[in-house]
Amino acid sequence: MAVETQENPPKRTPLSRARVLRAAIALADARGAEELTMRKLAKELGVEAMSLYNHVANKTDLLDGMVDIVFGEIEAPAAGGDWKAELSKRAASTREALNRHRWAIGEMEGRTTHGPNNLHIHNAVLGCLRAAGFSIEMTVHAMSVQDAYIYGFALQQSDMSSQTPEDFAAEAQRQMVDYAEALSDYPHLVEVVGGHVAKAGYDYDNEFTFGLDVILDRLEQLLSQR
Repeated sequence: MAVETQENPPKRTPLSRARVLRAAIALADARGAEELTMRKLAKELGVEAMSLYNHVANKTDLLDGMVDIVFGEIEAPAAGGDWKAELSKRAASTREALNRHRWAIGEMEGRTTHGPNNLHIHNAVLGCLRAAGFSIEMTVHAMSVQDAYIYGFALQQSDMSSQTPEDFAAEAQRQMVDYAEALSDYPHLVEVVGGHVAKAGYDYDNEFTFGLDVILDRLEQLLSQR
């Protein structure tokens, strides 16, 4: 067995762009994007901060690479088949990726540099819609409304402390007690929050699917009217 000495130090995993990006994603997942600095990332990797600049040009380049990895986790829709099923699959996959990487919600759609995974997903969604028979104008509308819904839902979910139906039921019950005096002026809140959510809770998966079905069903109607 080799003995570690100053002449025989343990081998370090070579630094690479992929390793830097993966470490940055892990740091952002654990602590949030606001905690992601080059100095903290270098500390996580056990290197000097200047070493990172051999693999990423700057913080923007770092985020570009991180975002493209997240896009790579999304299942792209196929063109030519059941377009509604394909777009439902892509929507669910996008939401799952955004839930894994909460920091990415505000970063994915506003970048000026686009990686290959980003381009692939957007091209696949557009191709799926065009193959289904949507005009170019309707393709733009259809993609816009889906993205607004998917990202908006994921953002709303990330802002909520409750995550399970049981969490929501317990929170609704608490609110009915804490705001009992004020709620006499808000009968619809009492009816919905106190009468329904406090008993049945709120299920993110069910609500996401319901809203997505409404959007896709309406798009199908518009397509059939052409």
